Amino acid sequence: MAKLSSINKNERRKKLVKKYAGQYAKLKAIADDESLEFQDRWVARLKMAEIPRNGNPTRIRNRCELTGRPRGYYRKFRLARVMLRDLANRGMIPGVTKSSW
Repeated sequence: MAKLSSINKNERRKKLVKKYAGQYAKLKAIADDESLEFQDRWVARLKMAEIPRNGNPTRIRNRCELTGRPRGYYRKFRLARVMLRDLANRGMIPGVTKSSW
């Protein structure tokens, strides 16, 4: 089990990303649009810098839903490898079977 503080910190980041998502997307589109003048793009970059760091989507860490483990994460199942194997062996994940040949 991961430290509860790390899990809570990641949850706070998710809330901030959700809060600033619209504003961030607009500014990012302006900053990346090469048909606009350099000054306009530069102003958009400066405004992006004013958004809190944890409001940036890249700050979110994928974590296991059950344990909070940050490594060995399978996006399809939203589980860490350890829990995926445990639940699959118990038959708790539909469509997943142990391979044998």
